[in-house]
Amino acid sequence: MSIASFDWPNISQLSGDPLKNQVFSILYETSCSLHEEDPGEPHMLEVVPRLAQLIETREELVTFKEAFSALARSLGLWNYIDRDHADIRDALVADTAEIRDLGIVLHREQQSALNSLLAGNNLVLSAPTSFGKSILIDAMLLEERFKRVAIVLPTIALLDEFRRRLVRQFKDTFDILMHHSETSEGERVIFLGTQERLINRDDLGKLDLVVVDEFYKLDPDRKDSRSITLNAAVYRLLSKAKQFFFLGPNIDIVNVSAGSRWQFSFLKTRFSTVAVDTADLSKIENKEDRLLDESVRPENWPALIFVSSPDKANLLAALMLERNIRIGAGADLAAWMNENYGVGWSLSNSVAAGIGVHHGRIPRALASRFVSLFNQNVLPVLICTSTLIEGVNTAAKSVLIYDKKINKSNYDFFTFSNIKGRAGRLGKHHVGKVFLFNVPPAKEDYGISAPLFGEIDDAPDEYIVHVEDEDATATSATRTIELAARLGLKPEDLRRFSTIGISTIEAFRDSVARALNERALLIWSGYPSWENILALATILCSVRKAEEFGCRTPAQLTMYVHQLRGARHVKRFFIWHSENYRGKSEQMDNIFKFLRACEFNLPEFVALVELFVKNGGNQVDYTYLTGGLPRWFRAEELKILEEQGVPIQISERFYTEGDSVRSLGARLLALARSRDARISTFERNWITEALPS
Repeated sequence: MSIASFDWPNISQLSGDPLKNQVFSILYETSCSLHEEDPGEPHMLEVVPRLAQLIETREELVTFKEAFSALARSLGLWNYIDRDHADIRDALVADTAEIRDLGIVLHREQQSALNSLLAGNNLVLSAPTSFGKSILIDAMLLEERFKRVAIVLPTIALLDEFRRRLVRQFKDTFDILMHHSETSEGERVIFLGTQERLINRDDLGKLDLVVVDEFYKLDPDRKDSRSITLNAAVYRLLSKAKQFFFLGPNIDIVNVSAGSRWQFSFLKTRFSTVAVDTADLSKIENKEDRLLDESVRPENWPALIFVSSPDKANLLAALMLERNIRIGAGADLAAWMNENYGVGWSLSNSVAAGIGVHHGRIPRALASRFVSLFNQNVLPVLICTSTLIEGVNTAAKSVLIYDKKINKSNYDFFTFSNIKGRAGRLGKHHVGKVFLFNVPPAKEDYGISAPLFGEIDDAPDEYIVHVEDEDATATSATRTIELAARLGLKPEDLRRFSTIGISTIEAFRDSVARALNERALLIWSGYPSWENILALATILCSVRKAEEFGCRTPAQLTMYVHQLRGARHVKRFFIWHSENYRGKSEQMDNIFKFLRACEFNLPEFVALVELFVKNGGNQVDYTYLTGGLPRWFRAEELKILEEQGVPIQISERFYTEGDSVRSLGARLLALARSRDARISTFERNWITEALPS
């Protein structure tokens, strides 16, 4: 019997002596293969998590624990060694690979990567999702020499996940900063942020380490509108850093120009700590029915269902309700949503049925709660788009890949592999499941080409403007000067707004010039009138599509801004919307898209309009909007806590003028641990999970 021919589904159905005989054969065959095959091959590695699942659940296999630990040691999966049942040699390997301060044992490839990093090398690591890449970051932070660290993450959701983990582990050794308003005089600081947040920080100083997660997003060919900003932000960080560490999945090569300033070691590994069973359902006739059948099977839970877009996610959730699917225990959360967002939301009905929905429109605190309850199996099914697949780690046992697109474009093999890699979780589900409802893309090698590692003269304009004199060529320096002159901007303003895109900057300049020639409604300071906001909204929607802001027209955008600023509480704003919404039910959550736009795009565009109006010789001050929109016209402390997982509908009930994030967070935690009638048991649990003490 060869390793490849092990019939794992049938083996898992055995018991007693037949099962013991099979496990003995598996251990013997795999041990023999170690002399002939690379122990790092996926089909070799998967034997360990599959056996681990059997041994953990079958009493008759307890006598195999020592032999199993020996195999785990030989294959390099030292984290699977059971030291209570291993022989001295195997237990010693696990002891040597243990990081006691973290309470974890590294596997062989983790140890290899960590050794390279601790030797001072710059490292670019490509490894599967289940590799355990983030553990390496924590291990480095234990080292005294890393005092000032910047960590770049692609999404706010991932920032929050990292923040919680770092606070639990390092709150007594590091100040952890996520916002421009947060500062530190301490010796050890972690700057945690997206590229947009880190690119303009002026308090970074000299850095000991820069970490970039999901570094494949540096490649503009991924058609990510934020990639050039990421390159520029990382360039700025690396210019201040002694060492860097890039992490990402399933990358075969990183293209680097001969004269690149940044040199590094590239470690590509297929080392995975979980196994995956794959069911090919691409040829079945009724895929919809099969999807619903598999999603309600408890043996598949927690189950992620991947779909192409937010609208598709909402429609699928509605379909599951129509089919009377009722699972999980989401009634408390649904009741809270009805009270705090208003009635009529299909999302609340889905949650009541035990079905979560996760995409880019969902408010962050709510999305974070969905993931938490999904990991606890309270919401056993989570319908998601690529925003969760690329952004947050879950405890999913199964991934049902229902669509083959992201929005309207087919995903490639690289993206497919990342989605598939979300099945299984070390320590929870040793064997994951993947259900394919479409033929997967053809396998192909995937390479990264980033402006950061390329020739300066070939880089996009948005990147060039950030290049420092020591790295600039005569050609790139001339391009920057000519760009600033053409746009009528100072070099520092050009850098400040480069994240918007040069063509968009030009479009705003021209639109503002036309508006100033027609009327004076852009000339104001302080508190803007309805007409002032409408004039701004008209310009914004002439350059960008109104749908980008969760609206249909400039007038609707104006109405949303007006209602948001006038609502005494955020809860009132949501209830106003739910009472007045008349569109399609699956698009009711576009109001969340508007609020997301308020956090960055809208205030950036408004600030650019303000700059061009000022450049026309006018005295204006748009601070009310540029400062108020990102925090939804609330106290900034409330918005920061919302990013950390506490919804504003809870925190603003207990906010006192002059509160800091720390003081308000402490008050909320004290309330959560009390029997105060002003806060429900459900809200207590929410707060204590969101704010680790």
